[in-house]
Amino acid sequence: MQTALLFLILLASPCALAETSESQLDYFSMSMGLFGGLAMFLYGMEKMSDALKRTAGSKMKQVLGTLTKTRLSSVATGAGLTAVIQSSSVTTVLVVGFVSAGLMSLNQAVGVIMGANIGTTVTAQIIAFKVTKAAMAMIAIGFAIEMASKQQQNKNYGNILFGLGLLFLGMNLMSEAMSPLRVFQPFIDFMAKMDNPIFAILLAASFTALVQSSSATTGIVIVLASQGFISLESGIAMA
Repeated sequence: MQTALLFLILLASPCALAETSESQLDYFSMSMGLFGGLAMFLYGMEKMSDALKRTAGSKMKQVLGTLTKTRLSSVATGAGLTAVIQSSSVTTVLVVGFVSAGLMSLNQAVGVIMGANIGTTVTAQIIAFKVTKAAMAMIAIGFAIEMASKQQQNKNYGNILFGLGLLFLGMNLMSEAMSPLRVFQPFIDFMAKMDNPIFAILLAASFTALVQSSSATTGIVIVLASQGFISLESGIAMA
């Protein structure tokens, strides 16, 4: 599976995108780059998240049970746990299960869920560091570790690195695919509507409901902002 994926990565590299001019856009190449990059982003996030959960999964219940004695510790626990497993949904599901079982109070649960929403921003911050140039190296090293290791724990570490590399590469592909739109007036006119915060909020909410990943939406917002398509205010509304 991973070998085939690596082959697809080479085919989908930014240099494979067709050249476009100001007067004519290659919609097929742009669509393939955008949606292929988004698919790679989501797959990389899922692979990294699964590996992180396998690595830390045995300790999650113990952590939630012992570090939620106060509201502050509940928030810190929710933020830290979500930053590690990269899924606020998993943290929330665990909390609901603990509350239903009577192992956690409502006050503790609210604190953990608030912290989970803080912790899920770590993905966006990593993306904003602009380390996409290291993506291919991370994919290669992660793949080598996963294939060469016999211990499951080491395989998990390799998958974490592999998934993170795919995430960055997907971001880079989306950015490259969207760059010709900087001189395409209809798209510029459409993005101007983002100055309306209600429109920006509804669009981002709809997209997040569609892909079921707020991190993916935030990643695309970062791409749009880095290309100069939207303002800081519009980005905040979408986030």
